[in-house]
Amino acid sequence: MTVMAERPTIGGTESRGGFEELLGLLDELHVPDGYRAEIVRGSIVVSPWSKGFYLRVMRQVCGQLEPHVPESHVIERGPFLFVFPGDECAYGPDIHVAHERVFESESNRLDGEGLLFVAELTSPATRSDDLTNKVGVYAKGGVPVYLILDMQKQQAIVYGSPSPDGTYEVRFTKPFGEKLPMPAPLDFLLDTSGFTAP
Repeated sequence: MTVMAERPTIGGTESRGGFEELLGLLDELHVPDGYRAEIVRGSIVVSPWSKGFYLRVMRQVCGQLEPHVPESHVIERGPFLFVFPGDECAYGPDIHVAHERVFESESNRLDGEGLLFVAELTSPATRSDDLTNKVGVYAKGGVPVYLILDMQKQQAIVYGSPSPDGTYEVRFTKPFGEKLPMPAPLDFLLDTSGFTAP
């Protein structure tokens, strides 16, 4: 029986031959059921899947987003791996919007710069990276809108207008139950009233 702690870093995965070697290791990795693997700051990190009620929250986000998604773009819930080679990161966001052409690939490594929107629902295992490292990587990658649903603090944070220096010029925060303004190019109010745990 394999026992895994939340958010372990796999030893020996530090990049010796570069980011491509890490991606190759990730392809060969056999992750136990109930876990997913990403590349964070040059190391492979394994974390548990979401809690059951997260599906309800993700469906509500997708339902509200759909009318505002530009033509030729698709909205999906994982499991797709988006690669940011400049930061040696590869993330599998909970929800994403990207142009259809991003998915016209036989590779399982999709272009992170093709993302229009990303949403992450935090867990105790992922919260720190979702609130810090991913903000910088998504901003540098030019992702126009990054939504964090902080399930532990019961609040929504959205970032918009990314800068190449790894910051966002726009940031709004609202507790669950209020409406959160979504920045351009989405431009609508996200109702967070159904996002709390059962």
